[in-house]
Amino acid sequence: MQQPAPTTDRGQAANQTRPFKLIGELINNSFARAGRAFKNKDLAAFQRLAALQTDLGADYLTLNIDGTQTMMVKPQEMLDFLPDLVPAIQEVTSIPIAFDSPSVDFHRCCLQHYDRSKSGQPILNSVSASRERIDELFDLVAEYDTLAIGMASEKFTPEGSAQCLSAQEVYGAAKDLIGMFAEKSGRTNDQILIDTGLAPVGADTYGLVNMGLDAMRLIRQDPTLQGVHLSVGLTNFSFGTPKEIREGMESAYLTLAVEAGLDVVLGNPEKNLGLLSSDDRYVQVIAGALELGRPEEGETQEDAGFRQAHKIMELF
Repeated sequence: MQQPAPTTDRGQAANQTRPFKLIGELINNSFARAGRAFKNKDLAAFQRLAALQTDLGADYLTLNIDGTQTMMVKPQEMLDFLPDLVPAIQEVTSIPIAFDSPSVDFHRCCLQHYDRSKSGQPILNSVSASRERIDELFDLVAEYDTLAIGMASEKFTPEGSAQCLSAQEVYGAAKDLIGMFAEKSGRTNDQILIDTGLAPVGADTYGLVNMGLDAMRLIRQDPTLQGVHLSVGLTNFSFGTPKEIREGMESAYLTLAVEAGLDVVLGNPEKNLGLLSSDDRYVQVIAGALELGRPEEGETQEDAGFRQAHKIMELF
């Protein structure tokens, strides 16, 4: 993965001190500023979000204008706007864009209007077992020579797809995706990012946070997967908790996840995200909660999940 040059001293410092690459997440309709910009088709507002994240040292910028739970976006409305939006973002930053959508048509339109000479190799986010027209996504990765994110929280089955329920299944799904990217898209390991999945820790009664971390460790132990990048959508981790503790929670997770092998983060550049010391209170509470979230003999994962959630309450 290339290292774009930030445009400010602050951005340069952030890039030099972070032990992971950061994909800035703010151009996403689930965030209020981006949602307003899309409703108004305000290119200048999108440019401000792009410039802001560049100045804060983001390595890539996500672009996601899909609908949300509170905002309906018709596919054609999205496709009609992209030919103006993609060049507008590239006018104010040389940071590569990570195009994020399950839609093949979205990705094709974005890549057709993306000027690689200005910003370098883009990212196609994301490919997973449940994607419709998945072979067309592999074709686009090959045709436009993109980096690619594969979602390993879903596994391929004879019937189609299913959610992974263990770290071993996530590891197996990752191996399947990596093999398919190599065979169908001509990608090498270092051109592939695997998202092992991340759930809100305070409501994680299924052990998904531990499952993702354990899967990272399994992937890093496999010599055939050397060079593959591991990523998560970090904001999911602190979802539903008070705003004043989210930054600390996310940095605590990063401290544990980077040790497990994480090296790419989809997150908010406005937060001061980084690694904490092992004796930091956030690290101790999060690590302790995750350990309590592992079922003991004779109990269910749900029992352990409630114990994990109770421990997280100490941060409130």
